[in-house]
Amino acid sequence: MTAAVELMDLVLIIAFIGVALGQLATMVRLVIGPGPGDRILALDTMVINAIGLIVLLGVWQGTRIYFEASMIVAMLGFVSTVAYARFILRGDIIE
Repeated sequence: MTAAVELMDLVLIIAFIGVALGQLATMVRLVIGPGPGDRILALDTMVINAIGLIVLLGVWQGTRIYFEASMIVAMLGFVSTVAYARFILRGDIIE
């Protein structure tokens, strides 16, 4: 039983490191992105990485509240990505 728990902890640590490195790489793309489309895509990818970190935290702590929080972050991320894209394309968000 303890070997399975230790293996799960190791896998979670590797997953945390992988998603955190992905988040850092996306932040670099956000800063040096050559165009606004790249920056929009980087922001959307950062939201996805943040959702992954929240879900991993929920698995690690063994609680379900983080899964509900990840759904809220996903909805807000979608709306913010659409709003930013409309602002870049048209210059305003609300017509």
